[in-house]
Amino acid sequence: MGLFHRHRGLTPYFLLAPGLLYLGLFFVVPLGFLAYQSLQSGSFDFGYAFTWAWGNYWDAIRGYRGHFIRSIEYAGIATVLALLISYPLSYWIAFRGGRWKNLLLLFIIAPFFVTYLIRTLAWETILADNGIVVRVLRDIHVLGANGRLLATSTAVVAGITYNFLPFMALPLYVSLEQIDQRLIEAAQDLYASKWRAFLRVTLPLSLPGVVAGTLLTFIPAAGDFINAQLLGSTQNHMIGNVIQSKFLELTDYPAAAAMSFVLMAIILVFITIYARAVGTEKLTG
Repeated sequence: MGLFHRHRGLTPYFLLAPGLLYLGLFFVVPLGFLAYQSLQSGSFDFGYAFTWAWGNYWDAIRGYRGHFIRSIEYAGIATVLALLISYPLSYWIAFRGGRWKNLLLLFIIAPFFVTYLIRTLAWETILADNGIVVRVLRDIHVLGANGRLLATSTAVVAGITYNFLPFMALPLYVSLEQIDQRLIEAAQDLYASKWRAFLRVTLPLSLPGVVAGTLLTFIPAAGDFINAQLLGSTQNHMIGNVIQSKFLELTDYPAAAAMSFVLMAIILVFITIYARAVGTEKLTG
């Protein structure tokens, strides 16, 4: 304790040390090794050698450009759908939930009590060709007589949206729940309609939750491969499926590592553009 009193300026660093050590060991070191591996050449049978093989990155972009585009497309659509579903739901819980708020929030996070794989397998059953969803859609002629949902992009996006919905709903709820309702009442006292009060007061004040939710949804969704593997076909595979195959099946570690870094770079570019567009510095004050 005497050390803390003599060097009070070091106290924050002492408190941060465990977290920094954890990040260093389990994030920075593996990421550095992955970067090192991405610049290797060779094969699993004859060994890999570090040769500054920058061509691995070019090969990843040139050979799997469609998979990268598909991953960003699916993640973007799923993020928008999750936002459209989660905002009204979070709004209703925050302002109308009353004493049922905790129970309703429990319903949102309840899927997390089941593993990700089982949840996706459940969707595979729900969307099966002989399942009730497909039968109803065929009866109302949304699908043809032989129409199906499995092995389509619709099923993949639906699975991604469902699996990452809580990541969108919870930040939105926190942001909406913190809004002082007297501000909304004041806007209505100044002759603003409910819709105008929402647009001018509620929506701007909830934007931090929107930004947090979209980032928490989009980033993991872009690297997802389980939904495309189980709910889609080979035509719906995302870059995560390719990386998984390169690492575990083809044992082409340099190519897989290079693809991982390309994906991270693409996500960082999108995040940077998004952050500048929405002005995150203004949102956080």
